[in-house]
Amino acid sequence: MSGSDTDENVDFQQADSGASNSFPQQCSSLRKNGFVLIKDRPCKIVEMSTSKTGKHGHAKVHLVGIDIFTGKKYEDICPSTHNMMVPVVVRKEYPLMDISDDGFVSLLDEDKNETRDDIKLPSGELGKFEINHQLYLINFKLFKYKII
Repeated sequence: MSGSDTDENVDFQQADSGASNSFPQQCSSLRKNGFVLIKDRPCKIVEMSTSKTGKHGHAKVHLVGIDIFTGKKYEDICPSTHNMMVPVVVRKEYPLMDISDDGFVSLLDEDKNETRDDIKLPSGELGKFEINHQLYLINFKLFKYKII
């Protein structure tokens, strides 16, 4: 059997791990302070209530979440037995070493013993603090975005 030109010229230089950015989880097993995708936006759950089963037999879960990137409030109602998508969130703490004039922070990655200078300090209230003791910043990596 001979291969065609298209089979021989396949480029394998770029690969993906195949890992998904989110996974399904039953709505009734979600918890306050957890994460969920509401209207395709990654949100931290700040309020959650469950209604009793109605005449159609499903309890409903009312979720209120705050978008972790924009701070915007989102709400959703889902039957407790249905699945909602939960984003994969990687949380890591870094000691703060310096803040540049353009607002980028210099963080120490203690695992690799090197500095990271690719994350900008948030604007507004999130970016205000007083340095009077050792400060650790928490980096959330979600999809392709990073936030502290």
